[in-house]
Amino acid sequence: MNKGPIQKKAGFDHLVAAARYSAGGLRRLLGEAAFRHELLAFAFAMVVFLLVGAHFFEFVVMAILFLLMMAFEAINTAIEEIVDRVSPEISDMGRHAKDLGSFACFCLIIANAGYAGYVVFSNLLYPSL
Repeated sequence: MNKGPIQKKAGFDHLVAAARYSAGGLRRLLGEAAFRHELLAFAFAMVVFLLVGAHFFEFVVMAILFLLMMAFEAINTAIEEIVDRVSPEISDMGRHAKDLGSFACFCLIIANAGYAGYVVFSNLLYPSL
């Protein structure tokens, strides 16, 4: 049964609807084991940052890198959902799309880990800077 075109919300109602959609995306992302592992790694990094006396700016940069990783993980999950819906059979194009999304996430995992390592070791070696 077709209910007709969707009525677009405007003003404050649009803001509320957008927040609801974003919360739904976060709930979906929490269903991904990889994202839960990344979330735990971020929490661990924040605790270690506290222990080594990281500066406020270092916490901010780490949070920004983690938000980027969340965004890439969300896009990767969206790619996987679309590929699975459009092309449930195994195809080279579907595999390439999923592999590229995974690689993008991997790059940000490396960036997060590299930065966290830099902060920890620089604060251990040069605590007064």
